[in-house]
Amino acid sequence: MFVEGYPALKRPFYTHPDPENLQYTRSFDLIFRGQELITGGQRLYHFADYVEALKRHGLSERGLSGYLAAFRYGMPPHGGFAIGLERFVARLTGVSNIRDVTLFPRDMKRLQP
Repeated sequence: MFVEGYPALKRPFYTHPDPENLQYTRSFDLIFRGQELITGGQRLYHFADYVEALKRHGLSERGLSGYLAAFRYGMPPHGGFAIGLERFVARLTGVSNIRDVTLFPRDMKRLQP
């Protein structure tokens, strides 16, 4: 099941707002067997929109200059997504704990492989 149009307050600053209602975003989650597997959406691509989004979120441009440089000189409209591969494998195999399908699982007692 796809869930789309998340509230802007629940998404990262670089998520493109929905132009018809700025309180929401052009973003989505893919839910598979009750588990979020993919999160994605359209990203901001105008430099001025990034600067404004950083201000709205109380963030500074400092430390992001290399990233923002690409947008200063132009960037085409684009989007992205991330998949939780271990979540997908866990749902396919039916294991009760995601650590059973994770190559190097981490927990409070194991922080390194």
